[in-house]
Amino acid sequence: MFSDKKTGRMASETISQQNTIAKGTVITGDIISEGDFRIEGSIQGNIKTPGKVVIGKTGIINGTLKSANADIEGKFKGKLMLSDTLSLKSSAHVEGEVIVGKLAVEPGANFNATCSMKGSLKESSNAGAGQQTTIKPTTPTTPTRPPEKGQTA
Repeated sequence: MFSDKKTGRMASETISQQNTIAKGTVITGDIISEGDFRIEGSIQGNIKTPGKVVIGKTGIINGTLKSANADIEGKFKGKLMLSDTLSLKSSAHVEGEVIVGKLAVEPGANFNATCSMKGSLKESSNAGAGQQTTIKPTTPTTPTRPPEKGQTA
């Protein structure tokens, strides 16, 4: 890789480009990128990026989206897996399965999905860590009920 002599950084570390899928563009297939996305067109397939994905008002995704963050104004149908925040604008239409860390929904957004929040899942699974409860069986020293007529204790 190339390095910047002034900062000593590698060129790959300074990438902050945004990929744009323009209105009227239709892509069928899988996309993997290190950069952010703005989608105004249509994607039939899967997108994977460690960055942020913005689906504009005319944007449509049918497939799987894996990223850190997403802002949705358009339409999404499929499986959405985000390590951080999903922000649904009032014009958003989301259907399918959603797994996120945080969720923000504006009034008017259409959200018809099963939703799991990873943040709360981590908290509940670690809440009892390090604590142990032991239940010991006990034997009664006295009878639990009085003897019936004709029986002795």
